[in-house]
Amino acid sequence: MNRLVFLTQRVDADDPVLAATIPQIRALAERVDEVVVIAQSGRGDALPPNVELRTFDAPTRAARAWRFERELERALPAALVVAHMIPVYAVLAAPLVRPRGIPLVLWYTHWKSHLTLRAAEKAATAIVSVDRRSFPLDSAKVRPIGHGIDVREFDCAEHEAGPIVRALVLGRYSAAKGLATIIEAVQRADGVVLEVHGSASSELERAHRRELERFGVELGDAIPRSHLPELFARSDVLINNMQAGAPDKVVYEAAASCLPVLASNPVFDELFGEFPLSFAREDPDSLADRLRWFTARSARERSEIGSALRERVARRHSVTTWADGILAAAS
Repeated sequence: MNRLVFLTQRVDADDPVLAATIPQIRALAERVDEVVVIAQSGRGDALPPNVELRTFDAPTRAARAWRFERELERALPAALVVAHMIPVYAVLAAPLVRPRGIPLVLWYTHWKSHLTLRAAEKAATAIVSVDRRSFPLDSAKVRPIGHGIDVREFDCAEHEAGPIVRALVLGRYSAAKGLATIIEAVQRADGVVLEVHGSASSELERAHRRELERFGVELGDAIPRSHLPELFARSDVLINNMQAGAPDKVVYEAAASCLPVLASNPVFDELFGEFPLSFAREDPDSLADRLRWFTARSARERSEIGSALRERVARRHSVTTWADGILAAAS
């Protein structure tokens, strides 16, 4: 394959959320001669030599759409166009891409459905997601390929089984994250301390963060992606309560660090396997029971859980298998 065009929101190694896109771009660049990344904004200093970054930011939505299509037109022809997580990019790209017979693949993993996503589903040649359940529409175009984790970024840290369980929560201060349930559960489970970090980039998220302050728990800001391994290493368990249908990447990143995870999303049944790591999403008592169960586990048992999770991430959710899945979807 000669040239691949990658459409994404932002390329920035310092972004606590979107920096995870960079390893995915690198993995694709290893498989093709050239990648042209078209992003609303970003920096190309962390990208390989065969990747060119072009941006289309502008003061208005109409101007951004015009610049987007101008940059895409300049990047064509290509063997494949990938729209990463933003359905409107697939909608805007289709009139330029599909008449030329170029495959248009949409990567999307989220619980929310909307009109733009429905239009993107029709516009795309294929849709790739972590799991069939992580794409909210019933479509024959969906191909599950797992998540794209660069396992090399995360060392397998040793975790001692001390008298206090250090629980970690990472993610946006969004109601969809179910943070109130987590906080209530931790307060009902003896011997558990909670560390919370996240971003609040919208007024809705800032308002939700203020609502959570009533619990009296310290709420930290977002952590730079480069600090994640250190944060995982000093924690005993990650808790994730994201709304069903959106398998948070941080769960797989924590698992890649051999950090055990408790999560409510049914999509993680494949990752958890035989380990009872799931809890009911809106039930603090269910999570409190899981925390008591985990607290009673020995260091060896916790290590066995963490090692198994890491092996499953490496085998089914690595950036290598993700990039292979993207290219296979185009064929």
